[in-house]
Amino acid sequence: MSIHIVALGNEGDAFHQDNRPSGLIRTYLGRSPLVSGDESSLLLNATSAVARPVFTEYQASAFGNVKLVVHDCPVWDIFDSDWYTSRNLIGGADIIVIKYNVNDKFSFHEVKDNYIPVIKRALNSVPVIIAAVGTRQNEELPCTCPLCTSDRGSCVSTTEGIQLAKELGATYLELHSLDDFYIGKYFGGVLEYFMIQALNQKTSEKMKKRKMSNSFHGIRPPQLEQPEKMPVLKAEASHYNADLNNLLFCCQCVDVVFYNPDLKEVAEAHKIVLCAVSHVFMLLFNVKSPADIQDSSIIRTTQDLFAINRDPAFPGASQESPGNPPLRVIVKDGLFCSCLSDILRFIYSGAFQWEELEEDIRKKLKDSGDVSNVIEKVKCILKTPGKFNCLRNCKTYQARKPLWFYNTSLKFFLNKPMLADVVFEIQGTTVPAHRAVLVARCEVMAAMFNGNYMEAKSVLIPVYGVSKETFLSFLEYLYTDSCCPAGIFQAMCLLICAEMYQVSRLQHICELFIITQLQSMPSRELASMNLDIVDLLKKAKFHHSDCLSTWLLHFIATNYLIFSQKPEFQDLSVEERSFVEKHRWPSNMYLKQLAEYRKYIHSRKCRCLVM
Repeated sequence: MSIHIVALGNEGDAFHQDNRPSGLIRTYLGRSPLVSGDESSLLLNATSAVARPVFTEYQASAFGNVKLVVHDCPVWDIFDSDWYTSRNLIGGADIIVIKYNVNDKFSFHEVKDNYIPVIKRALNSVPVIIAAVGTRQNEELPCTCPLCTSDRGSCVSTTEGIQLAKELGATYLELHSLDDFYIGKYFGGVLEYFMIQALNQKTSEKMKKRKMSNSFHGIRPPQLEQPEKMPVLKAEASHYNADLNNLLFCCQCVDVVFYNPDLKEVAEAHKIVLCAVSHVFMLLFNVKSPADIQDSSIIRTTQDLFAINRDPAFPGASQESPGNPPLRVIVKDGLFCSCLSDILRFIYSGAFQWEELEEDIRKKLKDSGDVSNVIEKVKCILKTPGKFNCLRNCKTYQARKPLWFYNTSLKFFLNKPMLADVVFEIQGTTVPAHRAVLVARCEVMAAMFNGNYMEAKSVLIPVYGVSKETFLSFLEYLYTDSCCPAGIFQAMCLLICAEMYQVSRLQHICELFIITQLQSMPSRELASMNLDIVDLLKKAKFHHSDCLSTWLLHFIATNYLIFSQKPEFQDLSVEERSFVEKHRWPSNMYLKQLAEYRKYIHSRKCRCLVM
C-alpha cells in the first residue's frame, strides 16, 4: 500500500536565497522518526524519471511498510509546461501540501493565482495543508487588524493565509523555522494524521472490493487495453535568423550600395531588410514621407547621415546593370561609415546584440567618445517614431527582446507593392513580393532567381497548381516565420505548396496543425465530419509527408469503429488495411470477450450483482 503526496509552491525566501535551509518536504522526510530511508535514497533524480519530468520525486517508507511517494513542484512555469502529467498527479494525490514563504509575496500570489484554481477543479475530498514558512521580517510591528496594511508591502499576513485556507477548506499552519519542533511535531503531526486517515480509507475500499470479488465467481468482464501510443512528431527548429543573416554575405538581390565620403564602395545591402527595422531607411528610400513619420529626430538623422546619388557620371556607374541598378547611398559621417559593415551585420542578425556591436566598434575606434557617438546614431536609426529613446538601456533591451524582431516588421511589406521587385500571377490576380526575402528563405526560389531560368530576368512570374489564398499563406510564412491555416483542408494545401518549394519546416508546421486539429475532435464529430481521412492519408504519402501519413494510419486504427463504417475505408490499400487491422483498437479479441460476457450476464443462469 502506498500514500501519494503532492507538494506545490516555493517556500524559499526570495531575499535570502543563499542561506536558506533545505526544503520543507525534504527536511521532514529526513527528520521524521516514522519515515525510513537515508538521505541518499530519498531523492530520485528528476531527469531519470522520464514519465514525470515536471516534479522532483521523493520515495521513502512510512509506518514500517507503507510506501511514501512525494512529488514536489516549486515553480509554476514547470508545472504548467506538462499539463497532462500535472493534472494526473493532482488527481491521484492522497494529500496536497501548498507552501509559500511569508517574506516572498510573489510565491504567495503564484500559489493563489495559479495553483489554487487548478486544485479547486481537481479537488475531490482530498485533505489540503497550507504551510506558511518563515518569520516575517518586520515582526516588531505585529498587527492582526484586517484593515492594517503595515506589513503587506513585502510580507504575507496571517489573515491572507487563513482566507486562502478557507477557500479550499484546508488546514493552515505557520512554520517560523524548519527545526525539529515545527517540522517534526507541528507540521509532521498534521501530515501524519492525514496519512493515517488515507490509509484507513484505502484499507476500507480494498476490503469492499475483496468482498465483491468473493461474492462473484462467474466470468469476469474483459479488460480493455490502452490504445497504442501515437507517433510523436518533432518540430523543426526555426532558422529564420540565420536565413536573413546569410543574405548579407551571399550578395544576392542587392538593391542598395553604400559609399564613403570619398565615393569608395563600403557595403551592399537590401532595402527590404533595412526598412523592416528602421524608419530612417523608410524615409531614405521613400517608403514613407516626413508627414507619415512626424518625428523630427528621425528626419534629422536621415539628412545628417545619408545622401542618395543618382548622378550618371558617378564612378563605376557604367559597369552597373542597365536594367535595374542598385541605389547609391553616400554615408556622410566618416566614423559611422568606417563601422558600417559591423552595423549592417548587427541589423541583419536581429538588431539586439548590442554588446557585440559595441565590442566590434571599439576595436575600430579607440576613442570612447567616438564609440558612444556611433552607438547613439545606431539607436537613432532604430528609433520608433513618437517614442523617446526607447533603446537607451542596451543590456535591458537585449535581455527583454532576444529575438529577431523584423519577423513581424516584414509583414508590413507582405502583398504590398512597396519596394517589390517581382510579381506573381495567380488565378488571374497579382501578388507583389521581394526577391531578397524569397531568396533568403527558400532554396528553390534562390535557384530560380539566380540561375539560368526565365524567372531570373522576368518581373511577372506565373504560378500554377496553387490557389491565391494558399500562396499568400506560403509567403506569410517566408516573411514572418509563422502561419495560421484556416482549417485542415487549408493546412493540407499549404503543406503541398511547401513540398513543391521544398520548405521542410513549413511542412512540419502544417503536419502538426492537422494532427492537433484531429486530436481535438470528439468521437461524435469524427463520425459526422465530411473530411475524407483516407484521401488525406493518400495526399500525405504522395507529397512525401512520411510523419503525417504514419500518424494518420495510427489514427485510423485507434478510431477503427468510427472509420471502418465510412465508405472511404474501402479505399485503403492492402498494405494499409493490413496495418490498420493489426493495430486496431479495440481489438477483435476484446470484442469477442465482451460479447461472451454480455451473453453470460443476460442469460437466465446469472444476474449481475451490480446492476
